[in-house]
Amino acid sequence: MTAGVTVLGIDIGGIGIKVCLLDADGSVVAHDRIPTPPGGEAMVEAAAALGETLAADQQRRIHAAGAGVAGVVEDGVVTAASSSFTDWTGYPVRAALETRLGVPAVVMNDVNAFLVGEATLGAVRAERDVLGVTLGTGVGGAVWLDGALYLGRSGAAGEIGHMPGFGSEPCTCGQAGHLETLASGRGVARRYLAGGGAPLTDGAAEVAARARTGDELAGRVFREAGAGVARAALMVAAVVDVVDVVIGGGLAQSPDLLRPAIEAAVAAEPPVSGRPVRIHFAALGSLAAAVGAASQAAIPIQSGA
Repeated sequence: MTAGVTVLGIDIGGIGIKVCLLDADGSVVAHDRIPTPPGGEAMVEAAAALGETLAADQQRRIHAAGAGVAGVVEDGVVTAASSSFTDWTGYPVRAALETRLGVPAVVMNDVNAFLVGEATLGAVRAERDVLGVTLGTGVGGAVWLDGALYLGRSGAAGEIGHMPGFGSEPCTCGQAGHLETLASGRGVARRYLAGGGAPLTDGAAEVAARARTGDELAGRVFREAGAGVARAALMVAAVVDVVDVVIGGGLAQSPDLLRPAIEAAVAAEPPVSGRPVRIHFAALGSLAAAVGAASQAAIPIQSGA
């Protein structure tokens, strides 16, 4: 990136908005987060205002913006999103950001942005082929092939969260037996309660805390989540020979509970290629999607476009 250039990175999720400022060398110079307000216009305004505040505090000028947002994104517009979002489907995020900030903007799906961040500046930056998995409220996936994001014909490549064959529980998408029912934060909390666990006040984070204190049901729910992720990773490895997997999201803040189950499962059934599946946990933490989106927005500046 050109010296002196600052790019604003944004991650708009269902619970929180995270923003960061990316410096010329790709380092994060400032970051902050706020709760997500309802409505597309309110979300973009909140993100832009927070970014401007950070830039003013750092005495910097924003030259471009990149946003990773929840939902399916086509040409800067959210074309499909969870029903938990208000006035989000159909919202022209890129146009709204460009108008509000007065700079060029790039908008992409948040899981794709997460993988771009980890593959360019994070845990798998040395790898050419990677499966990205986010274990949050839901389960998201993305694919990095030959050093670039692979979207597929309809932009849905890597969506392992809605891969079938993981039981019979109803999924948020209306179908049943998807990986998301096992390995999402919502799925972990639901399965713990359905198994007879004590009431929760903090969802999956509380299940994790109980697992660490010896709650067998809590531990089993996490082991089943890890085994589910491993099975999905093995399926991807069998189809496209991608064996590096980077995992992020809120549930991934418990690698001590997930990693043993994932690694045991992939070791028990290695890919026919003989190449071991390698599990990485996100190095950029909660900023991965914001950093990834910002790095994509920086490309035209780097190329002099």
